[in-house]
Amino acid sequence: MRLHHADGTVVHLAYCTNVHAGDSLDDVLAHLDRFVLPVRKHLGSDLLGVGLWLAAPAAHELAQDATATDGLRQALTRRGLETVTLNGFPYRGFQEPVVKQRVYHPDWSEQERLDYTVDCAAVLARLLPDDAARGSVSTLPFAWRTPWDRGQHQVALDNLGRLSDALEGIEARTGRVVRVGLEPEPGCVVETTTEAVERLAGVNTERIGVSLDLCHLAVGFEDAVQARDRIAGAGLPVTKAQVSAAVHADDPADPATRRALAQFDEVRFLHQVRGRHTDGSISARDDLPDALGGSDPLEERADDGSAVPWRVHFHVPLDLDPEPPLRATRDHTVASLDALVGGEHAATDHLEVETYTWGVLPDAARPRTDDDLSRRIAGEIAWVRDQLIDLGLKETP
Repeated sequence: MRLHHADGTVVHLAYCTNVHAGDSLDDVLAHLDRFVLPVRKHLGSDLLGVGLWLAAPAAHELAQDATATDGLRQALTRRGLETVTLNGFPYRGFQEPVVKQRVYHPDWSEQERLDYTVDCAAVLARLLPDDAARGSVSTLPFAWRTPWDRGQHQVALDNLGRLSDALEGIEARTGRVVRVGLEPEPGCVVETTTEAVERLAGVNTERIGVSLDLCHLAVGFEDAVQARDRIAGAGLPVTKAQVSAAVHADDPADPATRRALAQFDEVRFLHQVRGRHTDGSISARDDLPDALGGSDPLEERADDGSAVPWRVHFHVPLDLDPEPPLRATRDHTVASLDALVGGEHAATDHLEVETYTWGVLPDAARPRTDDDLSRRIAGEIAWVRDQLIDLGLKETP
């Protein structure tokens, strides 16, 4: 789906396929008919953007076989689909029964991460529509924060330098520009946009930038305008924004709130929790069960007795609220979209709906069939499209 910004920028809106299980190229192709084409039909749109997730085996197979990549592009085109962005964060097995911290491996101090990202970029350069200005690949923010030392960080920066060289080579061979954005995430080496600016100092900003996940931004209680300006001030591009929302709890000490939060405690993904105090300081736990209980639960009350609101890294559907008294951070999502594409100039041209948690939502909220999942993904995309139109963007007929 394409929309036009008043400054002339074509803003691409897609949804990310990391919600669908499967690591092979055959899995990717099967998803097109099983899920993706039905999403487009539910939307009633002639063209749907797809942010493909290619696990490492599929990415490598395609990178080594231009004919297979061209075949994938043709398969997309026949179905009224296009791809300008890839999710290169999960390496493989993202919908396995237990993922948790495995999603941060291999990290950017390891050769496997560099090789995988180069494969993704090479594939994307062949998948890009002829009239697309550029492609984007999102990746992890170096690593989980521990263990991580100065030596590992230098190796990671060296690998980003090699990545820049590889991206330059891809452009020289294909004429297509692909940029890679590191995605700040709670608990990682780069958790906030402030840390992104600090730790990405010296990278090639023509090739490397920041991928902003709006759920992550909300969990860290970051203001979107300040984040945008901070990134721009450092000369870093926002290569992509992943349009997503987190769980918000106004009063975590309230028994009904705790019961509702407990429904989001599941074993597949990590659900980092952050609490904001009245002085602006942030307290943190690495997973929801750690915050709710354990030996060191997260603060629920400040010294003056006031509630310490929590935000939980759990991507919830953009067009629905979780069970009260919880709510989604949709107001933050809308404000973030305004900051990124609502002004005089678009700060990014790639937007990707990324609710990958449909299969682990509280039971009452889970889709029951493939078509139900496709219909609900379409509902999220329609919600984002409508927000963008409200901001003044115009959908391409």
